[in-house]
Amino acid sequence: MNRKLLALACLAALALSACNKPTEASKAPAETTPAPEAPQAPASAPPAAEAAPAAPAAFDAAAFAGTFSGTLPCADCSGIDTKLELKADGSYALDESYQGKKDGNFKGDGTWTAEENGKRVRLDPNSKSDDDRLFEIASKDEIRMLDTEGKPIESQLNYSLKRTP
Repeated sequence: MNRKLLALACLAALALSACNKPTEASKAPAETTPAPEAPQAPASAPPAAEAAPAAPAAFDAAAFAGTFSGTLPCADCSGIDTKLELKADGSYALDESYQGKKDGNFKGDGTWTAEENGKRVRLDPNSKSDDDRLFEIASKDEIRMLDTEGKPIESQLNYSLKRTP
């Protein structure tokens, strides 16, 4: 019987101690050991920030904006006269004229964004029935049409549009 009373008394003491508010000592955060300091570089060594190469400058889409034109290849005509105006506000206007085709003039618009830090331009048409178009930025004065997966088109034909004044 004594064992049962002793066990019951221990359980009661545990239950009561669990209900008590924590004391100030138990509220204090555990002491932490400060992290060891990094070894100091010798005075003659340049700081690490100066030794790292500079990051490439961010692409300035507004400065790149402009009008690009040229004749793109066409599967069933002699070419597509194309004029693409990339506007500084991120919108674009596209005029396409299929050579030798009656009713072969098309206009499109939407938004454009630079991708891969200025290596590629994506045209996102307002007409959701049209697919996005991708162009590689060959230089500040030339963009080259890419396939739907963003890869260069393997062809001897000219897929470039050149900046116009």
